[in-house]
This record gives sequence, C-alpha cells and structure tokens, in this order.
Amino acid sequence: MERIHSVLSVSISEFKQNPSKVIEEANGEPVAVLNHNRPAFYTVSPEVMAQMAELYDEQQLAKHVQSRLKSVSRAVKVDLDDL
Repeated sequence: MERIHSVLSVSISEFKQNPSKVIEEANGEPVAVLNHNRPAFYTVSPEVMAQMAELYDEQQLAKHVQSRLKSVSRAVKVDLDDL
C-alpha cells in the first residue's frame, strides 16, 4: 500500500467531473487524486507550491554549501587589502 501525503483525497473520476469544486472544497489544502485507490497526482494551491519550491531551493543550496565546506581546509587566507 502506498502512503498518501495529504489528509484529503478524491477519486480521479470525481475529480474529472468537477475539478474546480474539488479545489474549492479543499480550502487550500493538498488533495490526493486517486486512480484505483492509489495516488495518481496531487493538487496544491499556488501558495503551497511556492512554499514547496522554496524548500526545494533551500535544500539544493544546503547541498551546495555542504560540498563547499568539504574543501574549506584547502582555502587560502587572503587579506582584503591585498586584493
């Protein structure tokens, strides 16, 4: 059984009948759209999508920082006045 990552869910048939109604009734909460009782996709509000995109960007930046920190021992100390 797959885990559903939302409190609300709806069948794909019901979603296809009236997607606007499903989104409106969700009041901004994510909705799992199920096909044969398995998540086919999720609908999220633009605000939730923006939050998820920001979290993803932060995660990617954190990975980049971690990789840079591994090479800090090879750093060369430079005085700003010498630049």
